[in-house]
Amino acid sequence: MKIDAHQHFWNPARGDYGWMPEDDPVLSQVYRPADLEPVLRKLGIDGTVLVQAAPTVDETEYMLGIADTTPFVAGVVGWVDFERATDRAELERLSLNPKFLGVRPMIQDIEDLGWMLRPDVQWGFETLVDLGLSLDALGYPRHMANFLALIRRYPELRVVVDHGMKPEIGNHSEDSFASWADGMARIAGESGAFCKLSGMITEAGADWTVDDLRPYADHILDVFGPRRVMWGSDWPVCRLRADYEDWHAAARQLTSGLGEDAQELIFGGTAAAFYRLEP
Repeated sequence: MKIDAHQHFWNPARGDYGWMPEDDPVLSQVYRPADLEPVLRKLGIDGTVLVQAAPTVDETEYMLGIADTTPFVAGVVGWVDFERATDRAELERLSLNPKFLGVRPMIQDIEDLGWMLRPDVQWGFETLVDLGLSLDALGYPRHMANFLALIRRYPELRVVVDHGMKPEIGNHSEDSFASWADGMARIAGESGAFCKLSGMITEAGADWTVDDLRPYADHILDVFGPRRVMWGSDWPVCRLRADYEDWHAAARQLTSGLGEDAQELIFGGTAAAFYRLEP
């Protein structure tokens, strides 16, 4: 089963995508299942994981509605307000939907670097463990130490690092790479977290090449191993740098030195195991 472990749909008219630039020629369009289905069919991708792009429960409901009518959407990673302990009831209610997989707090957009370790939000992580739901860890390299502390605090919590923690590929330097690589190696070695091979071209320059991405992809694959790495398109955000097929082809090239079994894990098996997707 081939799976795209990270993609989005949205309609800017809904009004809750605060991060989205107005009138952006790529981002501020409506993206629906009919826009993605042809390329999935062409590439033989069987299913996707639909991930939240707005910090509202309405966004979660919007995605679950899409999932209920879109066979190729295997599951949804949504959002609840960790700063409202009463949202435990929302998590419990949402968990009754078999396509609800977990949540993604938009930590990259939160000014407080220590937000995830604050006592008042711990109920959220505890509830994910209680309900068997997953956490998508969205952040930047500056968040790695706190993410590691969080993951070690909740060893039973299933965590996947989104977009390789967004390394500075476009502003590559030996120091920034070494710091990112060390942080990722610690997360991989000191926890059971998984990692998404996704979002890399967005963090690269407009004229990116596969060689620009290779040191980062190689490191992720080395420290996590194929059983803990899953490919995601990050479509339509990836369209800021390339179309879906070009990023898929680049990812295939980046993993071409691995065996067939390893590639099958990265492009489907790992996501199916982590998100507990039905075959």
